[in-house]
Amino acid sequence: MRHSLSPRLLMVLSMTVFGTLGPFVRYIPLASAELAMWRAIAAALLIGLVLLLRRTRIPAGILRAALPLLLLSGAAMGVNWILLFEAYRYTTVSAATLSYYFAPVLVTLLCPLLFRERMTARNLLCFVMSTLGIVLITGFAPAADGNRHLLGIFFGLGAAVLYASVILLNKAIRGIDGITRTFFQFLAAALVLIPYTCLSGPVEVTTLDLRGLICLAVVCLIHTGLNYCLYFSAIRGLPGQQTALLSYIDPLVAVIVSVTVLGEAMTLWQVIGGVLILGFTLFGEMSAVRAPAQEKTS
Repeated sequence: MRHSLSPRLLMVLSMTVFGTLGPFVRYIPLASAELAMWRAIAAALLIGLVLLLRRTRIPAGILRAALPLLLLSGAAMGVNWILLFEAYRYTTVSAATLSYYFAPVLVTLLCPLLFRERMTARNLLCFVMSTLGIVLITGFAPAADGNRHLLGIFFGLGAAVLYASVILLNKAIRGIDGITRTFFQFLAAALVLIPYTCLSGPVEVTTLDLRGLICLAVVCLIHTGLNYCLYFSAIRGLPGQQTALLSYIDPLVAVIVSVTVLGEAMTLWQVIGGVLILGFTLFGEMSAVRAPAQEKTS
């Protein structure tokens, strides 16, 4: 993708667009599995077109070796989207997004176990304080229906677990650049979601009204296909820590949109919980100045 924008500006634009995902999902009356399916199909087609125009080639041996992990991570990405979309429907966009951003903390906790990385006191502190943030968001719901809110948080945390698994699987994939890797993951997600969606019930995209169709097109083409191209264009020109820091624009925008556009309330304790999650996750990220950029899956 040719552009004249700086990598920093591209990253800010990309994260801002990711942060506006929730309201569009709210206005698409489709089952979460079907919405995830259309998102995966559209993104795979669009990014595949970009790779075709770039004439990107991958050695067959490298692709064959990485294929099992690509398929597994793609399947995890598809289910991750289903759970995140369910979280948006059961609780506020801000609570769903903040619980979803528990994923980097899980990665920090699991890396010492899976990759023999050292667990520091800083990492442990970040895990404990971010967990406290989740407790505050879960226990102080402004909505009258506390059970729906709690279920939404669980969906968000489930999505976070799968988001973390995609990040960890990507750490094990070698020799394939980020946008090519994401193309195969979207393709794998589509291959998993198409039969699951068709077997779960009738495909209902034809029943959408004009607003639903427009929102679906925006989610599939803008939030997914185009925005991933912007994201990968940005991270090629940014150091890892700067990428990590700028990625926090996503949840901040999501919270602002939740409160100002959707009119969703947040209690003081939930605000404190959100600050703990984002603040201590950011604190943990800053310990790795030259860390590689994490792959985006939201």
